[in-house]
Amino acid sequence: QFIAEKGIEAIKVTPVARELMNKHALTVLDVCPSGEGGRITQEDVERAVAEKPRPMSKMRRIIAQRMAQSMQTIPHFYVTVRVDMTDLMAFRKEARREHGLKASVGDFIGKAVALTLREMPVVNSVCLGDTVKTHREVNIGMAVALEEGLVVPVIRNADALSLDQIAEKSKDLSARAREKKLAPEEYQGGTFTISNMGMLGVSHFTAIINPGEGAILAVGAAEETGVVRKGELAVRTLMNMT
Repeated sequence: QFIAEKGIEAIKVTPVARELMNKHALTVLDVCPSGEGGRITQEDVERAVAEKPRPMSKMRRIIAQRMAQSMQTIPHFYVTVRVDMTDLMAFRKEARREHGLKASVGDFIGKAVALTLREMPVVNSVCLGDTVKTHREVNIGMAVALEEGLVVPVIRNADALSLDQIAEKSKDLSARAREKKLAPEEYQGGTFTISNMGMLGVSHFTAIINPGEGAILAVGAAEETGVVRKGELAVRTLMNMT
């Protein structure tokens, strides 16, 4: 509006602002002046730099492309259940104390998912045009958040692994994913993915299916909640799963 009324030549730029503009390849048309008389200040340039579109990393471009592809080509619908985790939490605590069990809640969920997929292969399948392909293997992908994006390393043949083996695999894959030491094949071949945001305090969320898979499980936080059981009020640990 200022340019329209007074012309571009009327814009004044402070010396520090000019130096910043040259450093970041900005022109007066890229900066909204807020100084007296339409003057561009250092703060104006810093704001313009912060708002300037930046190219995405290769990882984020691939994630964006795959997620857009998933939402456009795979019909999504969501079903949420509240799971009573009270007995499992108590069992895990006792097993850790008595037997040194190192499995996390996520490892128990991974084992349960693997057994379920073996029992219900229709969930371990994917639509290909007008056909349905049932995967022979139960390969569980686990979403791991990195600073630059999300990766999904895969635990292969998870239904054939013990709880301890799943815990060991999960810990190893997560650590090497964060260190960027995974081989390309360790990201491939997943048939079902688990995305767990419970450790971030997220109660409920929906996730996007990885292309090539038929479903994804979004796991929320385990939270103590007052519930009515057999007509009496009790405190139970509940978890939303979608």
